[in-house]
Amino acid sequence: MIDPNQLWGKKAVTNSRQLWLPLRAHLEETRKMMVFLYDRYLNDAQRKLLNAGFEGEDEVIRMLKFLGFEHDLGKATPAFQSKSSRMKDGIHHELDMKIKEKNPILMTFNGSCTGETPHNLASEALLEYNGVNPYVGAIIGGHHGKPFPTRQKKDIKNHTSNYWQTDSESEQQKEWKEVQDRIFHEGLKKAGYSSADEIPDIVNQPQAVLYEGLLIMADWLASSEYLDNHGKIPMFPLIGLNQGMEDIDSNERFENAVKVMGMDRNHLTEKIARYQDIYQKRWGFQPRSVQKVISGETEKIANPGITIIEAPMGIGKTETALVTAEQFLHRTKRTGLYIGLPTQVTTNAMFGRVRKWLDSYAQEQGGTRNIELLHGKAAFNEEYRKLFPHAGNISDESDDNGNVVVNEWFSGKKSILGDFIVGTIDNLLLTGLKQKHLFLHHLGFSGKVVVIDEVHAYDTYMNSYLYRTLQWLGAYHVPVIVLSATLPTSRRGKLIEKYMDGFLGGKSIRSNADWKSETAYPLLTFTDGAELHQVTDFGKPKEGKSVQIIKRNFSNEELLSDITDRLSEGGIAGIIVNTVRKAQELAKSMKSHGNIPVTVLHSRFIDPERADRERELQQKIGKNAVRPEKMIVIGTQVLEQSLDIDFDILYTDIAPMDLILQRTGRMHRHDIKRPHKLTHPVTYIMGINDFGDYGRNNEAIYSKYLLGKTDYFIPDTIKIPDDISILVQKTYTDRNNDEVEEFNEWHADFQTNCDRERRKAEGYQIESPPARPATIHGWLDRDKRNIDSDEKAAACVRDIKKTLEVVLLRRKDGQVCLIDGTPLMETTSREIARQTVRLPRAVTPDLESNRDFSSITSLEEDTSLEFPDWKADKWLHSSLAIILDHEMKAELNGYILQYSHDYGLSYRKENDNEQHL
Repeated sequence: MIDPNQLWGKKAVTNSRQLWLPLRAHLEETRKMMVFLYDRYLNDAQRKLLNAGFEGEDEVIRMLKFLGFEHDLGKATPAFQSKSSRMKDGIHHELDMKIKEKNPILMTFNGSCTGETPHNLASEALLEYNGVNPYVGAIIGGHHGKPFPTRQKKDIKNHTSNYWQTDSESEQQKEWKEVQDRIFHEGLKKAGYSSADEIPDIVNQPQAVLYEGLLIMADWLASSEYLDNHGKIPMFPLIGLNQGMEDIDSNERFENAVKVMGMDRNHLTEKIARYQDIYQKRWGFQPRSVQKVISGETEKIANPGITIIEAPMGIGKTETALVTAEQFLHRTKRTGLYIGLPTQVTTNAMFGRVRKWLDSYAQEQGGTRNIELLHGKAAFNEEYRKLFPHAGNISDESDDNGNVVVNEWFSGKKSILGDFIVGTIDNLLLTGLKQKHLFLHHLGFSGKVVVIDEVHAYDTYMNSYLYRTLQWLGAYHVPVIVLSATLPTSRRGKLIEKYMDGFLGGKSIRSNADWKSETAYPLLTFTDGAELHQVTDFGKPKEGKSVQIIKRNFSNEELLSDITDRLSEGGIAGIIVNTVRKAQELAKSMKSHGNIPVTVLHSRFIDPERADRERELQQKIGKNAVRPEKMIVIGTQVLEQSLDIDFDILYTDIAPMDLILQRTGRMHRHDIKRPHKLTHPVTYIMGINDFGDYGRNNEAIYSKYLLGKTDYFIPDTIKIPDDISILVQKTYTDRNNDEVEEFNEWHADFQTNCDRERRKAEGYQIESPPARPATIHGWLDRDKRNIDSDEKAAACVRDIKKTLEVVLLRRKDGQVCLIDGTPLMETTSREIARQTVRLPRAVTPDLESNRDFSSITSLEEDTSLEFPDWKADKWLHSSLAIILDHEMKAELNGYILQYSHDYGLSYRKENDNEQHL
């Protein structure tokens, strides 16, 4: 008879020692880890989600125990037990033979197609064979990151010998069936079930997604031998071949692992201050009138859903959002916050502001809270690395030795499972992308309050992902707070409808009939359960400002002359242009011919240099800054989003109305004394050659329809905030298109492009949360190519026009160095990983279709050849590298790239001497 205690779950050769772990030990430890995570890692809101539809929490605990114990039942098969180590040396072969000797029946197994029955598939098939419902079976089958397309019970018929040694009934078949039956019923008993019929159906697919995420976490943690990389802090180590189940004290091993993980969450208290007190405690001021109204209303919300705050620039929306988040954290008993912003620059700027809030918040709660910066340049989540160890025996896929999945979801770039995170919107949009291990992403967000800042900044492509993500956040009842100074009514309506579609499962919102067309400003829109409310009365408004609008085109020389005249008595001029190339050209021209200090900021500086420029700007023209006598700031769209900076005068390329207003909001932002010539705010709009002619570059970035309507409707004087909503709605509605003959023609092209972008985005998206019961079978299936790297994922959730990020290095004196000349051998992997820059769109044209990733593949191959050790490096394993020569140049796809400390990354065709960007 086959002894279940002699079946192996893991095996390894470490320092010439032959090690193994009995299967039953791993099953038991995973069972305990499931309950531990439920009790000590999840918050009350997440537990409530998992309890939905169950008769009580005891029933949930039984389900968790069953999932944990039975997840690797498929390892109790000849297909798995006969697996040989990948290493073909003598000591590994000897290990394989000794393990087989523990169950001599394996010596006669002739498995020719064992690879067609991976153990997670076998686990699902055997559970269904034993009467387990497909809702639970799908979770078991998907515990390595991706569920199977359909139920797998039929695989037993297709590959019978993989399960039971032979294809026809035999004594050997009987032995395997008996040992599988023993393990299966042991799992039932440990869970508290007497039969498979007692296991509840999981009828809610979002709920099943969270169960899957929890199982993946539990399996990985229970498979971690050591907390550290050096094997000095044991968690669940393997044992010697001469040892067995009788030598394992499961309780002692588990208690030790829990102790070294230090995974207890510092949960929130029930105490919450009045909103007036929160403003005073966190920032030292009483709320302004708009803040007072918003916070007073959100304080009353019993069942928070989606809250949209539309208010002018500089009104303090960030502080208001944090107060609202604090209210919702306590109301819904969540323990985390995610703030998503459009760019890395805005994310970096927001990080410091949120950190100060969190320091105060944590102190009041009597504990500590770690905050993480999460974007492509900030893969450095120390808290999560401590909570979830980087164990040396874990591989990216389940291997021949039984090791389980650990991947990028457990490292910095995707460490969404932390509590307080400021990140780019991409990390939120990934919630809608079909990507392996997406369950962990959903689990991370399910316990948070989510703030989406600058929501107007997202294009059709990204909005498609945002809408899908909102549906799932709604299904998890995650409170979402949306901020914007300039939001079209149609966009507001779509955001609410998509969220509430998930929240209500397709039921109708209870609201006033005209809520979609409300144009009051400021405006608070929020849902409380199934009801939608809007607040339009904010008392007597504070006196605004009038901005003079002047449309004028300048040559570089004329622009410098005008700025020089305007700044003759001092002041700060801001120039916001639509392309990096133009920003670089202007900066070169003004530095060459002018005597006013020039600062440039755009997306194509390597991260350390860009961070320095951000800090410099905040220090010089941020709030309470000591401003220089004169300065010219030249930048791209990054200057219009979230940076709390203040220009005395603004020059901007033509852009859609809401973005023009955003840019204008960076002028005369603070209450300070201005030079005499600049006491009244003036915005110059450049790039209008004639009505309907806005230049090739501007029209390549923004649609002629929106540019034309902006050109037509923008007045000579804008009253802020009174005119903000009026002008935005005029630009984005199609009801006034008959005013100008060209509008309808341009609108048709605009709509065609939007539809194309939407279809392109939908190619990789998960489906909406189903209103009816559905398993998670096929949840991540797609017809298109797999997404197996960070860059490919980013290319799917953000319009591919943003192209790739690479680690930019250089050769100097015969060795590879950082851009600043530091040899790689003298720095750290972490610092190398920071040296990233985004490539120009033109040099990676293959990515345009979102189907061809040849540029990524080519860079992956070159990086692997130059830096083979990066694959095993926690900071660099998914990085792409380009090495510049001694002239700071490199060739890629027929283009010459060149980097400058003053101007960033530029490019030109190999046979063209003119640089572009």
